[in-house]
Amino acid sequence: MAAKLLKRALLPAAALICALAAGCSGRGANVTAYEKIQDKLLNLQSYESNASVTYISNKTSHTYDTKQQCRMTGEYRIEVTGPESVAGNVTLSDGTTICQFNTRIAGKLSIGTTEAMERTELFLTSFIKNYVKSQQVTISAANINKVAYTVLEATIPGEHPFLRTEKLWVDNTTLQPLKLVIYDPSGAERIVVTYNTFDYNVTLSDSLFTVQ
Repeated sequence: MAAKLLKRALLPAAALICALAAGCSGRGANVTAYEKIQDKLLNLQSYESNASVTYISNKTSHTYDTKQQCRMTGEYRIEVTGPESVAGNVTLSDGTTICQFNTRIAGKLSIGTTEAMERTELFLTSFIKNYVKSQQVTISAANINKVAYTVLEATIPGEHPFLRTEKLWVDNTTLQPLKLVIYDPSGAERIVVTYNTFDYNVTLSDSLFTVQ
């Protein structure tokens, strides 16, 4: 996959949001893409996505297919759909309690599981919250296979040894996210989320986030 970085800008997050909301009337056609993407993300209430998640260590990497269903208010459900050996594993949260179970194994349920950044940072909702709270955000433009993308970068709060910054690629035309990449303090990729399908602001039943 060929990628070309076109330009890069470092701005305070609050100033950037205000500038985009005001229209940034001197920047040409790209401003429209920035504005549309900004508006799409800041008005996200929920989403549903089929996404591949790759965890990368110093020696190896592992990729999982997942179905993610999330709300900005904190509820989420993530089910592993592949590979076959781990398919059916579900982690869900109603915003207070986290539960884990396997849809293929009756009676095996873990309630009160500890929250982990390696899981919550997979969600686009977490990126948006980090993006808005970041003191500075980086915006760049990229071209991948002749498709124009806006790349947004944010800082992940806390002192996690492997999760420090993150970048989101969004298609300038469709406004669909392409991928979310999380980096360690040295700039090495640690988690890559590739969105195969993505639906904004879908209706998600409360029952998705509780064990029936």
